[in-house]
Amino acid sequence: MKKLMRYWMLFSIVLFTGVSCSAEQSGKEKLQTEKGENSGNPKILIVYLSRTRNTKAVAELIHQKTGGDQVSLELVTPYPEHYQTTVNQVADENARGYLPPLKTTFENIADYDVIFVGFPTWGMQLPPPMKSFLNTYKLQGKTVIPFNTNGGYGIGSTFETVKQLCPDSKVLEGFSTRGGVEKDGILLAIEGDKEKQVQVEVDNWLRKIGLTE
Repeated sequence: MKKLMRYWMLFSIVLFTGVSCSAEQSGKEKLQTEKGENSGNPKILIVYLSRTRNTKAVAELIHQKTGGDQVSLELVTPYPEHYQTTVNQVADENARGYLPPLKTTFENIADYDVIFVGFPTWGMQLPPPMKSFLNTYKLQGKTVIPFNTNGGYGIGSTFETVKQLCPDSKVLEGFSTRGGVEKDGILLAIEGDKEKQVQVEVDNWLRKIGLTE
């Protein structure tokens, strides 16, 4: 009888261990399946406005790390080449709430999951062409990531305006760096050693917001 009880206890232990291992394996397989279903790379669009090519330089650094499609915003009627004339025109557009028509259009924007929006700081505000873009394409349900270049005065209200114009989007932490100072005749500044420095900053930022590892 005692021998029979020992056999039964041994059998129960083996059976329980087998069931536990099987349940644990099932859990691992489920986790792997779920990760596999969600591991597809998001479709990325990088939209930018760049007058002195500094924002374009940052867009290219982002593109090198994330891939996706990179598109420059162009206007139906471009701004004047003369700096002060453009400053005056932008100030008037901001005061009137005018949104300049875009030559660049996006027929398949619904296909993208993540949209970077890049721009310089103009008059401490978001440039009117970027306002046009964000008013035309509402970007509901998408992840929106702003990036900025400026002449040393910072982002102003630009990032806050992006959030206001994308109320139904997930807006991640933005990136900003100093570019050129057009009024002083300093145009493309993000090149050479400065470009290498910004590359490191961009890499760290992309990792911080979870876009790269």
